[in-house]
Amino acid sequence: MFRLKNEEKNPNPRYKARIVVKGCNQKKDIDFEEIVSLVVKMTSIRAIFGLAAKQDLEVEQLDVKTTFLHGDLKEEIYMEQPAGFVEPGKEYLVCRLKKSLSSLKQAPREWYKKFDLFMAQHNFRKKSTNHCAFVKNYKNGESNILLLYVDC
Repeated sequence: MFRLKNEEKNPNPRYKARIVVKGCNQKKDIDFEEIVSLVVKMTSIRAIFGLAAKQDLEVEQLDVKTTFLHGDLKEEIYMEQPAGFVEPGKEYLVCRLKKSLSSLKQAPREWYKKFDLFMAQHNFRKKSTNHCAFVKNYKNGESNILLLYVDC
C-alpha cells in the first residue's frame, strides 16, 4: 500500500509504504492454527485505575506502532512479490515470510508468545484470571502492574 502523507508543518508531502498481506485469504488449519485476542479485561482496567486513584499511584501509557512485526512465524507463509519490486525474469518468485505482518490472522498470537516469554524472563507473573495482566513484585513491597491491550 502506498499513500501520500501531508503534514501541517512540512510543505513537502511524504510518501509512505507498507506491506499488507491478504490475511482474509488464509484458511484455518492450513495457514494458521489459532487466533488470540490481546485485550485486557475491562474489570482489570477498572480495578487498576481505582487502586491508582486511591493510593495516588502513577499510571503510564505506551503506544507501539509496529507491534506485530516482531512475531516469528512457525507456519510457512508465502506472499506475492510487492508491486514495483518484481525483478524482470523472476516474476514467478514469491516471498516467504519469516516475521509476522499485521494483517496475518496469527500475527497477534505469535507476537504475544514472544511478549509473554520476555515478561517471564523479567520476573513478571501472568495473572491466571487475565492473560493480558502481568505483575512484578519487589522485595521492598512495591510492584509494577502491566495491562496489555492491542488494538488490531
